[in-house]
Amino acid sequence: MTPFEDANDPYGSPEGSGPEGPEAAFDPLFSPWADLSPRAEESADDYLFAFGPVAPAAGGYQLPRYDSEAVRYPDRSQPVYQERISELQQRLREGTLTVPTRPHRWAVTVRELAETLLLAALLFLAVRASFQNFRVEGASMNPSLENGEYLIVNKLSYAKIDLGAFDWLPFFDSGDNSVRHLWGNPERGDVIVFEAPTSVGRDFIKRVIGLPGDTVDIRADSDEVYVNGQKLDEYYIQGRTACNQQCVYHIPPAGTEAAYQVCGSGVCYFVMGDNRQNSSDSRQGWLVPIENIIGKTMITYWHKGGPNIDLAPNHSVGMAEEAQPAP
Repeated sequence: MTPFEDANDPYGSPEGSGPEGPEAAFDPLFSPWADLSPRAEESADDYLFAFGPVAPAAGGYQLPRYDSEAVRYPDRSQPVYQERISELQQRLREGTLTVPTRPHRWAVTVRELAETLLLAALLFLAVRASFQNFRVEGASMNPSLENGEYLIVNKLSYAKIDLGAFDWLPFFDSGDNSVRHLWGNPERGDVIVFEAPTSVGRDFIKRVIGLPGDTVDIRADSDEVYVNGQKLDEYYIQGRTACNQQCVYHIPPAGTEAAYQVCGSGVCYFVMGDNRQNSSDSRQGWLVPIENIIGKTMITYWHKGGPNIDLAPNHSVGMAEEAQPAP
């Protein structure tokens, strides 16, 4: 018997003399789960995964080769069934929400309230600079506007801009008259609100009849109005159009010395009320400087003691030969 032979070890020799052959191999150095016999195929699979394949040897068998790459041990610092997270994610999960203190919340509230009030004030000033409401007092504009009627005036209707400020641009020339109206000049038939030249602090509302350079002639025999020799078709008036001592009015052309002498401005307008027998207007010898015009009437919103929205009575005053029939 060789040193490796044993009565209880049938595999002491390479041939194996045990009753059950090589398949019944058992080595007490290894635990039973590592048995490589056919009786433990399932354990053999796990054994090969953990330790790698068995390397055969000429003199019997060799201890299984340990494969360090195949062995995977759980992380003892990581709880079982918990997902792995990075340090940054851990910080974010442990972070806390900072709630502002009461004085800070009051400061935010006061700031937001101040911003709201400032925005409201800016909007109010912008609207006030563009539109203004007026109340009609008196019967000088009957039947178009009655006493006590409220209306809104568009103050931007005759807004002007000085184009001379853009003369520095290449290929641009504002010309001799650099001041222009954005939307247009006052036209014959417009109902305007203006500061009365004869009454400081009072506002009048009248209809434009004569433009710069026109000649207005009121015929005393027929009470008809002629502009530049052509009769006006005034279907909107009430009463007789009478004249005082003067019945012919010459309106100086714009920008002339005569205009400054007559009305103190380079542009003057001749106006009259629609109630021709009860109106203080240009028939008394005064003209309206363009600087005194506040704006053009846009809508009326209060009539006969109640809300009533309607367009302002701005009529296109035409000559009798070209005028349309009265509506």
